[in-house]
Amino acid sequence: MDVMTSTGPLRTAVVVNPVKVPDLDELRRAITDALTAEGWPEPMWLETTVDDPGAGQTTRAVRDGAELVFACGGDGTVMACVTALAGSDVALAVLPAGTGNLLAANLGLAGDLATGLEVVLQGGRRRIDVGAVGEQNFAVMAGMGFDAHMLDATNDTAKKHIGWLAYAAGAAQHLRDRPMHLRITLDDKPSFTRRPRTVIVGNVGRLQGGMRLLNDAQPDDGLLDVAILSPRTLRHWAALGWGVLRRKHRVPRMETYTATRVQIRSKRAQPRQLDGDLIDPGKELTVTVRPKALLLCVPQPATDPDLTHDAAAVERDARELR
Repeated sequence: MDVMTSTGPLRTAVVVNPVKVPDLDELRRAITDALTAEGWPEPMWLETTVDDPGAGQTTRAVRDGAELVFACGGDGTVMACVTALAGSDVALAVLPAGTGNLLAANLGLAGDLATGLEVVLQGGRRRIDVGAVGEQNFAVMAGMGFDAHMLDATNDTAKKHIGWLAYAAGAAQHLRDRPMHLRITLDDKPSFTRRPRTVIVGNVGRLQGGMRLLNDAQPDDGLLDVAILSPRTLRHWAALGWGVLRRKHRVPRMETYTATRVQIRSKRAQPRQLDGDLIDPGKELTVTVRPKALLLCVPQPATDPDLTHDAAAVERDARELR
């Protein structure tokens, strides 16, 4: 879980979702001023579109020489940048501008621009795993079932006004839905059947609102953490939620596993999501891990125990390497 340090000015690009940013000119001025004040070149500026939420822009930026890409938008923008940068030596810096901001929450980053820029300029870098679903990559979680239903039912206007609490209203609409009929295969182990409400495959553990679902998830252990949630009644939901909130080791109506490859197959098409962004419904969700594929800008010194050492541990590791 070492934090690397990058020094010296870098060529950068900003991939921004203009819908998520109230004042693009102000954002551009703030980023440019912060970078040039430290002797860094002015960044390239690339806006996402409906047809391309960021992967194409990020690929173009790397082709044009970017050594670091700022992702400024919601979870969909960040995921698109992750997909384009995974497997490369180009660093990703997250400047959250949406509502969910799942990766930023798991990084322990504040939602303000100044903090995000400070993290980049301090030079903290860390390689983390990513999950892969087909041609798409994600850094936080993939899911099939209730969690995707909740996202689909959440009102965009409500998200703008009350933030992550809007997801609670979307969740309430699907608490009584029928369970799924699934066959699940973990690595090369025998498959097993379940009738859950949702299956979540995580690289890190926190959900919207700071709730931690997967207590043991580590972003650089080369493993995916799997949670199978099978509540049947409102009472079951309450017990499950209370167990998660209290961070119990054993949560009622929830099974957890680890694997490097997870295959989930359903008898009928189910809603699916990657990093809080809906993808097309399908009968299957197959997730594999790409170990340490993403170079990420993280706080230096450490501020989040999930993603960085404390300062003493970093210094100890440095002494051991000398």
